[in-house]
Amino acid sequence: MNAAYSKSICIDDMFLSVRDQMEGMITEVQTPQMMRATHDELESYGETAGRELARRLVQAQLDLRAAQERPVTVKGEDGVPRPYRRESRRPLGTVLGEVMVTRLAYQAAGVSGLHPLDALLNLPSELYSFGIRRRVAKHAAISSFDEVVEDLRTATGAHVGKRQVEELAVRAAVDFDAFYFERRTANDNDLMEDTDDLLVLTVDGKGIVVVPNDLRPATKKAARKAVRKLVTRLLPGEKRNRKRMAEVAAIYTVPAFPRTPLDVLADLDNDDRERPLRPAVRNKRVLASVEKSAADVIEEAFRDANARDPQHRRRWVVLLDGNKDQLAFVKAAAKTLGVKVTIVVDLMHVLEYLWEAAHVFCGKSTPEAEAWVQQRLLWLLQGRPAGKIATAMRQWARTMKLRGAALKTVRESARYLANHARYMRYGDAIHQGLPIATGVIEGACRYLVKDRMDRGGARWTLTGAEAVLRLRALRASGDFDAYWAFHLRNELARNHVSHYADARLPDPMRGLRRVK
Repeated sequence: MNAAYSKSICIDDMFLSVRDQMEGMITEVQTPQMMRATHDELESYGETAGRELARRLVQAQLDLRAAQERPVTVKGEDGVPRPYRRESRRPLGTVLGEVMVTRLAYQAAGVSGLHPLDALLNLPSELYSFGIRRRVAKHAAISSFDEVVEDLRTATGAHVGKRQVEELAVRAAVDFDAFYFERRTANDNDLMEDTDDLLVLTVDGKGIVVVPNDLRPATKKAARKAVRKLVTRLLPGEKRNRKRMAEVAAIYTVPAFPRTPLDVLADLDNDDRERPLRPAVRNKRVLASVEKSAADVIEEAFRDANARDPQHRRRWVVLLDGNKDQLAFVKAAAKTLGVKVTIVVDLMHVLEYLWEAAHVFCGKSTPEAEAWVQQRLLWLLQGRPAGKIATAMRQWARTMKLRGAALKTVRESARYLANHARYMRYGDAIHQGLPIATGVIEGACRYLVKDRMDRGGARWTLTGAEAVLRLRALRASGDFDAYWAFHLRNELARNHVSHYADARLPDPMRGLRRVK
């Protein structure tokens, strides 16, 4: 096989199967049965037979390429030449059906073989093509793995098991961090925004049910120690200790939107009166991780924001719910970048604490409770310090001589307001046009986590959950297509380029002329 390598090429023979399929389809659609078929029956036939036609066309092209493959000099990254050639074959599962790839294998004693034609085709290391993997990646981000299995079977004819679908999703998401790192650090940084609009970051957490071995250490320890009184249900105060928290973040740009306290109240009450149209957010990126720590996710969000405004000329606003750990991580990330941020605690969380106190002072679901909350909300929007409202709540609790759970509820509500008073300057915030509610991150938590990850009975592995979160984040951020092109380049480098000397791929198709 070391002599000059040549193959006789007969184009007609290679594409005979394609012509047979095409002629068979033309004949079939003219039969009496097909002439009386309904449109959906005709459509179904065209889809199935057309897919087989396309599969045969791909197979014929692969056979033609194999016939035209020229011998090349091959040296591995280990420096060892591969002088021995032999013909070898491997299957490839595609969205059109399975095809067989024939190519030359270059070998030497004691080292793995190399296939230059595989590199030219950018074949994956496993059976399934990147077309299958792309479909898995897009659909696994939306549907359950079982549904993806069925979609592949009906839409492509590919029979891929549930476990294999999860593995393909994990592999499809492997370049997520590298993709965003390259975008931030590229010389032609296309993330930078030429605008004075607000740069907003917002973060929150959402639990995902995971298999016991993938719980965080503290949760796993609590689960082992937990003693449940009943088997079939939880009693008040009992926790399942089966969730691992995913940290969710969003970064977006939005114009300042000054409004009055009455405008905010009208929004909250769904008032029909006319008011200025709220500006739309743009360039929104969302990210979530159940594998990384909250600090790492927040640092990632800040790095993304820094790429958009590297000179720190814009107003940075951070919205969160007051979680002390998130606050600490936000401050640390801002300090690392040397950027000044305006932290705003979500107004909706404040309202929840006000309502808890109102239920104690005025009774549950009473007009008096509603009026009590509305008055304090108006004071906050007008600029009254939250600390003074907290002090008044404590005084009222003493006047009413509250005890037990009622007193505890009021104290917790007052403590929340007092501890976060510096981040509740809503009068200044709405006057300056800053956002004061975390609707964007609430929506991100719902889309990224709850809608896909919180289905009844689902228990996730850590790797599977992380992969799906990444794929959903890519889709929600509008980055999937750009990511996939990046992923394919990295797969070529991993599976092929890195195995050759000097990372140079020999070209077995160089200098070919069109065969007639």
